[in-house]
Amino acid sequence: MTNGPISGSFQQGLTGSPNPAHPVRDDSTITGTALGKLTSTSVSPLAAAAEILFLPLIAVILGFIFNPGDPLWIQASFPWSWFAPVILALRYGPLAGLGGAGLLLVAWLLANIGHYDTFPKLYFLGGLILVMLVGEFSSLWLARTRRAETVQIYLDQRLEHLTRQYYLLRLSHDRLEQDLISRPMSMRDALLTLRGLGENPDGAHGGDTLLRLLAQYCQLESASLHQVIDGEVQDRPLATIGTTTPLADGDPMIAQALASLALCHISQVQAEQQERTRYLIVAPLINLNGDVYGLLTVEDLPFFSLQDETLQTINLLLGYYTDGLAVHALAASVCEKIPLCPPEFAFETQRLWHLRQTTGIGSIIVALEFLPRAIDADLPMQLMRMKRSLDEHWLCAGAGKMVLATLMPLGDVATAEGFLARLEAWAQQKSEGTLAQLGIFPHILPLHGEPPLTVLKRVQELADG
Repeated sequence: MTNGPISGSFQQGLTGSPNPAHPVRDDSTITGTALGKLTSTSVSPLAAAAEILFLPLIAVILGFIFNPGDPLWIQASFPWSWFAPVILALRYGPLAGLGGAGLLLVAWLLANIGHYDTFPKLYFLGGLILVMLVGEFSSLWLARTRRAETVQIYLDQRLEHLTRQYYLLRLSHDRLEQDLISRPMSMRDALLTLRGLGENPDGAHGGDTLLRLLAQYCQLESASLHQVIDGEVQDRPLATIGTTTPLADGDPMIAQALASLALCHISQVQAEQQERTRYLIVAPLINLNGDVYGLLTVEDLPFFSLQDETLQTINLLLGYYTDGLAVHALAASVCEKIPLCPPEFAFETQRLWHLRQTTGIGSIIVALEFLPRAIDADLPMQLMRMKRSLDEHWLCAGAGKMVLATLMPLGDVATAEGFLARLEAWAQQKSEGTLAQLGIFPHILPLHGEPPLTVLKRVQELADG
């Protein structure tokens, strides 16, 4: 794993420190030179006004020093004094250049008082045209420079944002990789492992398997599973994982969990009780009939694992395991009302509906209605052979047609639609037709608010109707 280097790089990216993946542009290397200062326009208005005033004056003073008879170089081979307005126009645009040219005009007027009839029209006209052209060129390139700087700032911000997102993605990837290493199986595999453990409620094998699954999926480091007999929690644990301590008599979290018959964690107890409890999570094992079979106490787990998903997973696995302890009792009420329903299907429906009530994770039943032509082609038996490991089937025969009900644990409407899409592909491959053309019509029955008996009666009504 590369958490250490990644975390360090991520912190450098957040603090703006130099990073090989995120080069920082150093503007000081450009603006620190004389040429950079000359071309930089990020100056205050007072400094710009001072340049507009003093550059033409310096040009005039130099003219009086080097050419006293013609300080503005009007009669010379080249009008050197116009360098000042041209430089101003290049730096700040045509208005600044016109201001410098105006100062040259004022200087000529002051130097030629009483001789205004000899005003050099072509000299000043050519200079003004030159300043306007240079100023227009400067304005165009200043606009382009500002636009390029704006785009560069936006790209720098986007690069910084993408760099941060990249490091977050790498951290998230490493975290997911760690989770996959600790939880190599899917939740369906976990439920398949727990199926059948309820046949031996007093044995330690089921408790060890349950704790092992909880350790894999919820990252429990230290936990114990205690039996509850006649409302009393047994001191001797049925199974343990990690380094545990003897059961704490009078622990406030244990008392709260048994009183509320629900999972309790450290954030739910009051502040003064948090100092008195040694547990982080306490969860009773309660089946659909409300009977308490045991108590799970968790003493240690990683900080980031104490979240809603972990608590929901604990409730799911504990509820599925505990309901298996009363498999025959749970199925009896449904089989009494619907004799044609297999006990295993009835029990799983009851158990998954109970999980929906306690954890909020739903399941779904897909009922396939077969017309006589589909029955004659032996399609119900072919589809039953396509059963997945955790699914349960109920082939209900009616007057002239059959209904194959498939119970999909931990599934939703999207799961059912994916299953039907696979059946459509199977029908297309088998006969180059659709399910409807083969005489198969699907019905989706979610296990949400309605009791399991009501949903199973709808399956029987489809077969009888």
